[in-house]
Amino acid sequence: MPEPHESMLMLVLDLAGTFTFGLSGGLAAVRARLDLYGVVVLAGCVGLVGGIIRDILLGALPPATFSDWRYLVTVAAAGLVAFFTGPTLERLYRPLNVFDAAGLSLFCVTGATKALEFHVGPAQAVLLGVITATGGGMLRDVLMREVPTVFRQQLYAVPALIGAAIVVAATELGHPGAAAAIAAAMVCFLIRMAGLYFGIGLPTPPSERDKPGE
Repeated sequence: MPEPHESMLMLVLDLAGTFTFGLSGGLAAVRARLDLYGVVVLAGCVGLVGGIIRDILLGALPPATFSDWRYLVTVAAAGLVAFFTGPTLERLYRPLNVFDAAGLSLFCVTGATKALEFHVGPAQAVLLGVITATGGGMLRDVLMREVPTVFRQQLYAVPALIGAAIVVAATELGHPGAAAAIAAAMVCFLIRMAGLYFGIGLPTPPSERDKPGE
């Protein structure tokens, strides 16, 4: 069983991830000129779906979203912030990417940590960390009628995988806790932002245009 202070840290990180992912969903809705209801609903879908999938796969029923009122309040607040301050946030440096990277980083940590609390294997815990981190972004892109970022030539799932792996490795080596969680989140965030800044991505299959002499 995790220590009380560790459980509180994971709750804080989970709510922070819910808020930042909710902001990314809300900003995407603002860009698409959706109304207030649409902005809040998209923020809710993006901020909550990763955790819901994680909890269902772990058999943690009902999911935390439906057993703890703080998740719904947090994601509703994120939607309202995006709706009323969207133009201001848009003047910042790539706010959608930054909030998305922050949510990705926080959720890969909380997803892997909760999976370990349910005594799944290390590989399964890493996988659940990635699913938690990427589920909301995938739904956002699908609802916006875009190819999900996780399937494009970008570093998206890879940073989440590395962050989740750090958490799992630290636990397996007997060093779980706040330091490992924060370090994992920071590594994931930096890799994601570096990939965006420098245009680093995974390779794609060669096309007909890439053949020599054509």
